[in-house]
Amino acid sequence: MSWTQTILRSERIFLQPLQAEDFKEVYAVASDPLVWEQHPNKNRYQPEEFNNYFEGALKSGGAYRIIEKNLGLTMGCTRYYDYDESDKSVLIGYTFIGRSFWGKGYNQELKQLMVEHAFQFVNIIRFHIGATNFRSQRSIEKFGAIKTGELDVAYYGEPVKKNFIYELRNPIQR
Repeated sequence: MSWTQTILRSERIFLQPLQAEDFKEVYAVASDPLVWEQHPNKNRYQPEEFNNYFEGALKSGGAYRIIEKNLGLTMGCTRYYDYDESDKSVLIGYTFIGRSFWGKGYNQELKQLMVEHAFQFVNIIRFHIGATNFRSQRSIEKFGAIKTGELDVAYYGEPVKKNFIYELRNPIQR
């Protein structure tokens, strides 16, 4: 699944495959409790919880550090995961962006970049979004994803939480 570790660029965002040495910069963004306020795992701002998140990101083989292109600032982290070759699907998630980038269109630009890239290889993109993460639900619905179900999800090393499943279908089936 090497396509999930390709460097990606848009107008304002640069996605660089996540490396162990990115921890300090990524955690500096993640250490804000308000970033996780609506997330099912609200304690990810704490060092021990974030260590677990970061370890899972590295092991996933599809994680990226999100960088604001013009200033070179780390904005957060995201990843592709659970690629399924049989139904040509992948999930996008584990995404967080620092508050200073909220409300400026960065999240939509990030999703567009990742979706356009993934649709070169898959037919279905899914998102697991926490049942109480209303901000992310609204954002993905604005992006055009359709809610298709609910699922209890245990994120890497974390307790089970209720999530909604959203889906985008590739208009050009592969």
